[in-house]
Amino acid sequence: MILSRYERMIAKRYLLPGRGEGFIFLVASISLAAVMLGVAALVIVMSVMNGFRAELFDKIVGLNGHAVIQGYGGRLNDWREIMAQTKATPGVTSATPMIEQPLMASYDGRVEGVIVRGMEVQDIRTNETIKGKVIGRLTDLTPGSNNVAIGARLAEALGATVGGEISLISPLGQSSPFGTVPRIVSYRIAAIFEVGVYDYDKAFVIMPMADAQTLLLLGDAVGMIEVQTADPDRVGQILAPLAEKVARDGVINDWRSMNASLFEALSVERVVMFWILSLIILVAAFNILSSLIMLVRAKTRDIAILRTMGASRSAMLRIFMTVGVTIGSLGTLAGVLLGLVVLVFRQNIVNAVQAISGQNLWDPSIRFITELPSRTDPFEVLAIAALAIGCTFIFTFYPAWKAASTDPVQVLRYE
Repeated sequence: MILSRYERMIAKRYLLPGRGEGFIFLVASISLAAVMLGVAALVIVMSVMNGFRAELFDKIVGLNGHAVIQGYGGRLNDWREIMAQTKATPGVTSATPMIEQPLMASYDGRVEGVIVRGMEVQDIRTNETIKGKVIGRLTDLTPGSNNVAIGARLAEALGATVGGEISLISPLGQSSPFGTVPRIVSYRIAAIFEVGVYDYDKAFVIMPMADAQTLLLLGDAVGMIEVQTADPDRVGQILAPLAEKVARDGVINDWRSMNASLFEALSVERVVMFWILSLIILVAAFNILSSLIMLVRAKTRDIAILRTMGASRSAMLRIFMTVGVTIGSLGTLAGVLLGLVVLVFRQNIVNAVQAISGQNLWDPSIRFITELPSRTDPFEVLAIAALAIGCTFIFTFYPAWKAASTDPVQVLRYE
């Protein structure tokens, strides 16, 4: 919107409070603040939702891969052949054997349900998800060493520390006249890791593949093969040719089917939160509409005089559109900045509120993630800003049109 010099001067004058116009200025300021809060709320919530999904995806894929080939009965006997076929499939970047079995763990009289995971030593040491936060040394996990690594939340529940001994109880033991005697094997805790996902940190016990095979009496078999692909969003299409080849030995489950309910819930919540918070921007646009209507009513005489001095209808339209859009744009810019600042200090804010209120606002046992995540999408921020400015533009048009339609003859007849 290109304005002439006098149009810019008048628009600037109308943006500032004049004598007796304090109430109009107050309403305009409230409108600006409402736009700011609405935009900030949308930026913060959408960034947190994006961060939540991305964080969960990274952690889940980091531990489980994009898909797993699960053996029937928890066993893959011909896993080497299946792994070779998997690696030869176009689009597959890696395939790794793995064992996963739910057992019981005991430490100093305390008992918890755990998931024992057997992995290749190299995979344990290079896995970015596992080695992110570690107390102790993952390098001590070697076949035959009787060393394991456990999750941080599991260590808290058991009261376990690095160097302590944890006993794993397997129902697959020796047969006796009184039934099967559970198999109990003790291991040294060489490391305590924190993935950042509560369910994993509360349950996982990681050990070398050979030790897991010995514990679970699997011989040379494994439980599953973890698969990484070039594109996780196309994992179903990439692995479709492989499904028929492995159908005799096992079934393929990708990250979407294994966590379908969780990611679908996040998607629905994300959409709902966007539309609910968009109502704040809509209300702010109504405030701008009301403040401009009052401004037009207050400036009716000025508008009539400008018209008699040669100002065109289109000039009046541009002036009042500029006033409204300027309020919306300033509110949008302030909202984006406020949202980004809050996101930077989000965890400090959560901790401060928790300290003041004495309530645990971010319980990882409920919210899966140990810290409030965030991932800001620049295109999404631009879309939010465009939505706010677009609403402002639409709601500004009516009062600007009314100002442009002012008949100077009718206004100045009795002057």
